[in-house]
Amino acid sequence: MEKFVYLFRGGARLNSTEEEYKDRMQLWYKWITSLQQNGCYESGNPLQTKGKQVSGINKIVTDGPFTEAKEMIGGYIIINAKDIDEAVEIGLGCPIYEEHGSLEVRPVQKM
Repeated sequence: MEKFVYLFRGGARLNSTEEEYKDRMQLWYKWITSLQQNGCYESGNPLQTKGKQVSGINKIVTDGPFTEAKEMIGGYIIINAKDIDEAVEIGLGCPIYEEHGSLEVRPVQKM
């Protein structure tokens, strides 16, 4: 088995009601529970929207880790799968699509 990271982009509905938010979170909890039960879930967490970015040879520090809300990485999950095709297949059940977001699947480099 190899490790893959899911990066969740966009999808956050900032103007949702508390009830809509709770309903959305239930979908996420259900999906993550299914990953745990299938033995492929390794770890993961949502990310806060605030942050800093350091870049360039001069190490310039700027506020915000993103330029557009639709490109913001909202969280990550690390899973185990036999290959990237299986990792993509597992990711098809993610609730991010119902929020018009996207899921990026990346293999974790072994060091």
